Amino acid sequence: MTHDTDAIIIGAGAVGLACAYALVQRGFETIVLEKEKAIGQGVSSRNSEVIHGGLYYPTGSLKARLCVEGRRKLHDFLASHHVAHERCGKLVVATEPHEIERLDAILDQAEANGVEGMQRLTRAEARALEPGLRAEAALLSQTSGVMDAHGYMDALAGEISARGGAIAVNTSFAGARPLEVGGFAIRTGGDHATEVTARHLVIAAGLGAQAAAGTVETYPADAIPPLHLGKGVYFTMAGKAPFRHLVYPLPIPGALGTHYRRDLGGQARFGPDLEFVATEDYSVDPARGEAFYATIRRFWPDLPDGALVPDYAGIRPKLHGPGEPHPDWRIDGAGQHGMKGLVTLFGIESPGLTASLAIGEYVAGMLEG
Repeated sequence: MTHDTDAIIIGAGAVGLACAYALVQRGFETIVLEKEKAIGQGVSSRNSEVIHGGLYYPTGSLKARLCVEGRRKLHDFLASHHVAHERCGKLVVATEPHEIERLDAILDQAEANGVEGMQRLTRAEARALEPGLRAEAALLSQTSGVMDAHGYMDALAGEISARGGAIAVNTSFAGARPLEVGGFAIRTGGDHATEVTARHLVIAAGLGAQAAAGTVETYPADAIPPLHLGKGVYFTMAGKAPFRHLVYPLPIPGALGTHYRRDLGGQARFGPDLEFVATEDYSVDPARGEAFYATIRRFWPDLPDGALVPDYAGIRPKLHGPGEPHPDWRIDGAGQHGMKGLVTLFGIESPGLTASLAIGEYVAGMLEG
């Protein structure tokens, strides 16, 4: 049997596009299916646009390995494709003396993960870099930065098209069935309802990954992890941005914590916080700003009253609920679900944007193997 195409990717966010990019570079005829009217409308459009160094994640985990590798690839890709980005560096701060031990543990973790460009700063050294900062000590991650996420995804889409791939928007994934000869018959809905066959299928659907896996015939239900919706809101501030570097407090359970960044337009933005929710609700409750003031003033005491304005919200596809351990990403192949030629990606939250090129290479390697 001749298949209609080599690979179908479900989801045209940063990770799905990066998977397609890795495959078309290897000569795979690849089609990306996206239910929205444009690429990058899901998780990829509602994040901090931060380029992460790879400091925090357990050594040897997918997050640690692919973040460090992906960040190196990402800097090169953004530069060569003239996508706006800035390697501004990140300060992780201990605002109380008792937090310094945790700060040093993060430095040890970063070094174990092979993160280059790390520097331990005293209070005086941190204040010399950012005079308005309150910190007992800090870590400087020189490879961290900010980027134009949509510009990056547009560049990936351009590469996919230039190498013979295709992106079908307004085309939902309605399910798949494995074929006796190998590969899959994929049903689509939306504007272009049809059935196509492919040797390989990759589910990179973000918040919809669990639902998409559930529509694949014979996919074992016990191999689909529970989905938890981790909502985070952002606030912005008018006027001059207070810091040039990213500023992060110490991580909180389940997330990196409410942080500061100066975006590429020069505006100060703060967030996200973390609230587990039952539905996809992207509204921003102004009352959540009260907790933001308290958190931000720990590292920036001069934040003026009334300065914060509600901005936007994002929802992260978490694999853990409140109070549960923070697990690694799931990038499952036949060893997990028993279906050759299928890769499913679950829980790809931060640092997924940073790691996306490395995730794409990882998935392509699984399919080649």
